[in-house]
Amino acid sequence: MGGLVVQKCLEESIAPAAVLLAAVPPVGVLATTLRIARRHPVIFAKANLMLILYPLVATPQLAREAFFSEGLAEENLQAYAKRLQDESYLGFLDMILFNLPKPGRVKTPVLVLGGTRDAIFSPGEVNATARAYQTQLEIFADMAHDMMLEPGWQSVAERILTWLNEREL
Repeated sequence: MGGLVVQKCLEESIAPAAVLLAAVPPVGVLATTLRIARRHPVIFAKANLMLILYPLVATPQLAREAFFSEGLAEENLQAYAKRLQDESYLGFLDMILFNLPKPGRVKTPVLVLGGTRDAIFSPGEVNATARAYQTQLEIFADMAHDMMLEPGWQSVAERILTWLNEREL
């Protein structure tokens, strides 16, 4: 959801630069939602009946499926899974339909990054985000959704630093 917050802020304010890491595409999360519903119909129904999203990541296995690659060490997965909390259900509804990003309002230079193993936003969806912002895209091999916690996160950080340095920031 952090990517949505950044995109919404950029609609109202100009920043020197912004980086979207596996961010909500401007078309929203309906495709993601349908994929999750197909994979886990009972858990998906429970989450929606309770109006909470946590059931979708309530176990380390579900957390790995959603956010992490198989390359993430089990001990790291266990530690990260323990720290997961519920996300805003109203924010989720905004991401489906009610308050989608509006790239045409953004004047800030944006770099869009994604991962080949992202179960939340596919490389095609991340590419659509880059096209919407008319900007550069980089897809990292073997990276899942939480790129900043994945093995090889340093290459993502280096790419961001290079891009910012190119802008003298």
